[in-house]
Amino acid sequence: MSIDSNPLSAPTPWGFDGPRTSLYTEEYAADPHRAHREMLHRFGSLAPVELAPGVPATLVIGYHAAVRILNDPDRFTSDPRAWEQSIPAGCPIRPMMEWYPNPLHSGGRDHIRYRSATAGALGEVDLHRLHVTIEQIATPLINTFCADGHCDVVGQYALPVAFATLNAILGCPADIGRRAATGMAAIFDTVGAANGNQLLLGALAELIRTKRAKPADDVTSRLVEHPTCLDDEELVCHLALLYAAGIEPTQNLIVNTLLLVLTDDRFAGNVLDGSLSTRDALDEVLFNNPPLANYCIRYPRQPILVDDVWLPAHQPVLISMAACNNDPAVRTGTITDNRSHLAFGTGPHACPARSMSMLIVQDAIDQLLDALPEMALSMPREELRWRPGPFHRSLVSLPVTFPKSAPIQGAGIH
Repeated sequence: MSIDSNPLSAPTPWGFDGPRTSLYTEEYAADPHRAHREMLHRFGSLAPVELAPGVPATLVIGYHAAVRILNDPDRFTSDPRAWEQSIPAGCPIRPMMEWYPNPLHSGGRDHIRYRSATAGALGEVDLHRLHVTIEQIATPLINTFCADGHCDVVGQYALPVAFATLNAILGCPADIGRRAATGMAAIFDTVGAANGNQLLLGALAELIRTKRAKPADDVTSRLVEHPTCLDDEELVCHLALLYAAGIEPTQNLIVNTLLLVLTDDRFAGNVLDGSLSTRDALDEVLFNNPPLANYCIRYPRQPILVDDVWLPAHQPVLISMAACNNDPAVRTGTITDNRSHLAFGTGPHACPARSMSMLIVQDAIDQLLDALPEMALSMPREELRWRPGPFHRSLVSLPVTFPKSAPIQGAGIH
């Protein structure tokens, strides 16, 4: 990859100024891999896209280009404030991309300060106790539908597991958590995003007031008490980031992995008989169908040449984790370990909760398959619908059937 700051050294490649691929349509959601292949054939490692009507961006679909951009914060900032000046307040994707004082949207000293607070608070989560917490959450959920012989995994299991587990980690009361989750879902769907954003931030402000008055052994209290002395606005925005990363992607990863287990001959049955593990299926999904298909947004500080493409200053550059992981340049046998994927990002902004996220998803899937080992998809895979949106890879529903069974005996969180 070449990176050059001299705008006279190379032309814009043919076709770049033509129609942009819309990432917000149902057509793209139905088959993003086909769209990525077409973009790669036409444009190479960087392609022109629209995130919403009239909102241009560049999608990085080449693995090596993505890794170098993500490791170059001096020329590619995560701070969107210059971009925001040209984006209307009502733009549906703005709440997902606009600046907040948290580690995702900052650089330099601010990023070091914010990330130390987040990593410190998350690093004290007891992963052994988290195993027990997930079982206590999963068991009563499974008991609500195991006698029915059918369920929608998205709405009846994956979402409530992700929601309740994050609330337990944050020490968030259920009523505040429900408002936060509702707001976060609206932001991801880019439908009613502005109202969803206000609902989310209001709920989290209440959570902070609760923890200032009565701290406990949880992530929110540790953020409140961290030596970096985050103010209330910073605390709200740090918690908003944890909700964004902790519910929607977790839900999607549970569902996408279960879909693979139920429909792919390499995994169907083999996870249950032990020849392949849930972790094998998870790695496959993180490589091919990650829960966040396109994100890790960067903004060139000035016009810059990358792989013979001129990137305008301050215009979003998104990393397509789904496309980069499937780039033929790295899927030729030279990368054999599926954990080389970019699903958790890389570089200074890589996800600090990777191990915890994998534990939550793996435990949630194992609990469900252990309880209902004969689960099967109740409709043809090609009839499943994917939620449109430029960022996530998320099914509308995942209907399954299984033999009716008695409730599981054991303690649960009610």
